[in-house]
Amino acid sequence: MSAGAPRGAGGQGGGLRASLSGLTTRGRSFLAAGIAAAVCAYVLGQGALLRVGLLLALLPLLCVWALHRTRYRVSGSRRLTPGRVPAGAEARVQLRMDNSSRLPTGLLMLQDRVPYVLGPRPRFVLDRVEPGGRREVSYRVRSDLRGRYPLGPLQLRLTDPFGLVELTRSFSAFDTLTVIPRTEPLPPVRLSGESSGYGDGSRRSLALAGDDDVIPRGYRRGDDLRRVHWRSTARYGELMVRREEQPQRSRATVLLDTRQLAFEGAGPDSAFEWAVSAAASSLVHLLEQGYAVRLLTDTGDCVPGPGGGFSSGGHESAEAAGLMMDTLAVVGHSDGTGLTPAYDAMRGGGGFGEAAGDGLLIAFFGDLDDVQTELAARMRQRTGGAVAFVLDCATWAGQPARDHALPSVEQRLHRLRDAGWTALAAPPGAAFGELWRRAGSTAFGTGTSGGRV
Repeated sequence: MSAGAPRGAGGQGGGLRASLSGLTTRGRSFLAAGIAAAVCAYVLGQGALLRVGLLLALLPLLCVWALHRTRYRVSGSRRLTPGRVPAGAEARVQLRMDNSSRLPTGLLMLQDRVPYVLGPRPRFVLDRVEPGGRREVSYRVRSDLRGRYPLGPLQLRLTDPFGLVELTRSFSAFDTLTVIPRTEPLPPVRLSGESSGYGDGSRRSLALAGDDDVIPRGYRRGDDLRRVHWRSTARYGELMVRREEQPQRSRATVLLDTRQLAFEGAGPDSAFEWAVSAAASSLVHLLEQGYAVRLLTDTGDCVPGPGGGFSSGGHESAEAAGLMMDTLAVVGHSDGTGLTPAYDAMRGGGGFGEAAGDGLLIAFFGDLDDVQTELAARMRQRTGGAVAFVLDCATWAGQPARDHALPSVEQRLHRLRDAGWTALAAPPGAAFGELWRRAGSTAFGTGTSGGRV
């Protein structure tokens, strides 16, 4: 929950002078009439008219003073639930106003500032709030476009019962709604690239041996003496026992091509948005299947960790999933011209492992020329298995190809398959779950060894 604080509140005297600017037309008319009546009463020597003039002049001033005191004794807060939603889903925003003054408020008008993509700007009218009272209102926001959207500031407008003064207060608190790409559940299929330690047996081994059981450790009471590591005992001068060997966890990289020149069109139904949503679905599915996963873009940037780090298990895996989805929520087109940075990231310290054939690569490519197709084909050498979904962006946009020198989708698929990829074309509006199923049947049908993913 974010609490509101007054914005631009100066000293008491300065704030009171500023509050005078909140006089409405009616309030100014009362004040002018009162001053005019008082002057006329003084000139004419009419005591009764003087009292009427003073009453007319003092009434709006008293309302200004009362609202000025109430203005800074009304606090606002906002609660956003949840803070991360998929595109097309709704989030609920709850506003709460607390009156901590000893005076009741007048009419309250609330307005929360939201981006236009989240819907119309919410406005509420609240009746008087008793001293120490509280009022709560709520509204819902949704967006079909992924991104990060600020909510706030909350603006509060107070009026007195006579309509003589109207003051506005802005709160400084903001919230941020993160709209992540839509994901769809994927069917379990068989793909190549899993390490031998993957699967149910791997999970049972992980339960028996901790993630840090990779080197000898000091003897603990109750340890089996058959596990004593005599070489380490002689080296360290104390009794050391062998730790259980750590089972190898399967790794997977999801590669997303974000190059501006590789995609055409914009909007929720564009090829790029389909690729982002499909990449998000792959990440979620692979994490659910127990993979250590990372997100890699054509720029060579890796999420969740620097240097090509993969997600780990348990609580850290959930944090990594949130980080990757937040990244996909705001990912845009890059200015890159090729896939070389991504290739270097896979070949360098952020590779799949020491042993060849370790790791699974899921790639989403836009338009590829001959050079980039050849570079993508060489990426297969660094993996145990590779699946590519290739988009013909001109077809998605319903336009003729911008560069007739580009190889056709069939030619790109043929070159990738020759290099060992399981490559499929992604036609406009394709259901990714069905393409994922076809990728599994294609990879398994070729005789490549793999496990269920």
